[in-house]
Formats: sequence, C-alpha cells, structure tokens
Amino acid sequence: MVISLTNLDVAYVPTPRSIVRRMLLLAQLRRGELLFDLGAGDGRILIEAARSFGAHCVGVEIDPERIARLKDRLRSTGVEANVIEGDLMQLDLSKADVVTMYLSDSINSRLAPKLARELKAGARIVSLDYLLPEWRHEREVIVKNAAMTRKIYLYRT
Repeated sequence: MVISLTNLDVAYVPTPRSIVRRMLLLAQLRRGELLFDLGAGDGRILIEAARSFGAHCVGVEIDPERIARLKDRLRSTGVEANVIEGDLMQLDLSKADVVTMYLSDSINSRLAPKLARELKAGARIVSLDYLLPEWRHEREVIVKNAAMTRKIYLYRT
C-alpha cells in the first residue's frame, strides 16, 4: 500500500534559530553526516546543519512556493544542499544519519513505519512538538521560547 502525503496540509511555521540549534545539538549531528529535513520549509535547518555542523543536507518539500523560497535562501547564504520537491513518503531515507521534522500527529503516524523500515541502525530522528506513535523517545527536551513551550523528541533506530 502506497501512502501519499500530497493532499495533506502541514502548516508552515518557521522554527526559531535557537530551537533549530537545539534540535541539531540533541541529534548530536557530526561533520560529514547526512541529514534529511522532512518538510524543509525555508531551509533554516539545512543552513544551520551545513554551516555550524558541517553536515551534508537534503531538504524535502512538497510545496513549490516553499521550494522556491528554500532555494533562494540557500543561494543567498552560499549553503549547498540537495533539495527534493516531492512526497516524503516516496523518498528513500536509508542513507540518512539524522532526520529532522516538524510535521503533524497524522503525518508522523503514517511516517513512523517507513522510518522503522528504512533507517539504518543508529540513525537519529528529531521531531519538534509531535511524537512518533509506538516509538519510545530516547530524550525529550522542553524549550521555552517567546511565551511558547516547545518539545523536542529524540529517537534512535
């Protein structure tokens, strides 16, 4: 059975840089590792991961307008990353060392089996605000930012 996320809406809410950094630190992202950002939005996770951590980055985004903005930001910052316009359920994640995501409960529930099937042993998943159902997170970090409390979950395969 193929599950497509093409018709599912995920609200685009830019993640503050301080939270992006906490996500990448929690993942213990290392130089040369391959990071996939699912629902890459404007590319801020890709930019921080490449610049500050020396990671190789792949951004996956389905919205053409967000893709255009993402590519513009990459060009303007001089950061190189692979950008894939498409449905994240159709993507091969087997080479990922780290997966970052800020999606939704419904998408995470559909994505969880794919992550379990495809990710290599030791790969890390960092999800902002939304749990992966039936997975046990290794860590949960609570971050207070501008009157909002956010949760970052770390999973390891």
